[in-house]
Amino acid sequence: MDQTMIRALAVTVSNRAAAGVYADKSGPVLVELLRTAGCTSVDGPVVIGDGDPVEAALRDALAAGYDVVVTTGGTGLTPADLTPEMTRRVLEREIPGIAEALRGAGAAAGVPAAILSRGLAGVAGRTLIVNLPGSTGGVRDGMAVLAPVLGHAVSQINGGDHFRADSGGKCTDPDGKGVAGIA
Repeated sequence: MDQTMIRALAVTVSNRAAAGVYADKSGPVLVELLRTAGCTSVDGPVVIGDGDPVEAALRDALAAGYDVVVTTGGTGLTPADLTPEMTRRVLEREIPGIAEALRGAGAAAGVPAAILSRGLAGVAGRTLIVNLPGSTGGVRDGMAVLAPVLGHAVSQINGGDHFRADSGGKCTDPDGKGVAGIA
C-alpha cells in the first residue's frame, strides 16, 4: 500500500492561554493524537485568541497546504466562544456528520455537556477542518471519533474512491492504489 502523507495543524483557541494566563494543555494532547491517527507531519499547537485570529489562522493553514486542521477550544456557549462562527466563514462545505458524531460520542460517554458544543467540521479547498472542545478530555473523545475516518476523509477530499466490499477495507485513490491509514 502506498504511503499518503497527511499534513496536519493543531490550533488551540484560548484567550487566556494566548495571553499567557495559563499554559495550553489541550493542544499538546491534540498534536500527539493526530500523530497517533496517522498524520505524517503535525505542526503546532498554534495558540491564538478567539474571534478574528481563528479565521486568520484557518486561512493561513489553507494557504500553507495543510490536509487537516483541528482546533481545540472556543466551541462553547460563552459570548467569547466564536470559533464556529469564524470557521463557518472559511468552510466551503460542512460535514455535519462529524460534528454530530463528536457530540453524540461525548454524551454517550457520560458527558451530558458534550451536546452543548457548537463545533463544526467541513472542507475548505482541499483541507478538512474540525473544531473540538477545549478540554483535554474533549480532545481525547473527539479524536477517538475522528481518527478512524481521518485518512478516508482526506482521501475523499483529494478525489479518492469510496470503500468497496471487495477492497479488503482499503480506500483507493484515483490511481487505484491503497491510501495509508485506511485498513
